Amino acid sequence: MVKALSRGLAAAALAILSLTATPPAHAAETLPLTDAIARLPLADENRSGYTRDKFRHWNAGDDPADGCNTRNEILIHEAIEPPTVGPGCRLTGGRWWSYYDATPVTLASALDIDHMVPLAEAWDSGASAWTAQRREQYANDQGAEESLVAVTARWNRQKADQDPSTWMPPVADVHCRYAAEWVGTKLRWSLTADSPELAALHDVASSCPAQTVTYEPAA
Repeated sequence: MVKALSRGLAAAALAILSLTATPPAHAAETLPLTDAIARLPLADENRSGYTRDKFRHWNAGDDPADGCNTRNEILIHEAIEPPTVGPGCRLTGGRWWSYYDATPVTLASALDIDHMVPLAEAWDSGASAWTAQRREQYANDQGAEESLVAVTARWNRQKADQDPSTWMPPVADVHCRYAAEWVGTKLRWSLTADSPELAALHDVASSCPAQTVTYEPAA
């Protein structure tokens, strides 16, 4: 009788725990692009105090022992034909696809690693309040595919620090993808958006009824 009662109490306790357990704090979520845009907080941008060196980027990467910094790790990860990795993580050979301009690239030095949401834009949108460590995490984020992307240097530099209200990739067919990755990055890092940016994103989304955004909040 006592054993049966104990088992019953244990089962009841487990049932209560299962009801009160909360989902993981950083669970990934997928939602339509229009709904994702609606989650971006509206705020004016402020670039006061910004300098690029406030975001330490291209650090030692996920595994300092391999000698590859973040830039090279992204190049290795995004290669459609893997490069040879030599001493000091020197890359030779390999092949990449720059999706902004639909261009194949066979020389690693011809590629830039673009921050999907540029560092200056991140600063304007909330990163100015972060710690230096948080900004370094953002600048080297390998936890989401869309955060950092290898593209031809020409188009990365033309984009510079612009948001979708003033710049979109030259290939119109990738605008839906680009908008989704922009929004996903902002949601991942709890960044805001200003009125022209939101208007431009909604304009793109109107032509992308099937486009979804998947993001996981940064730890």
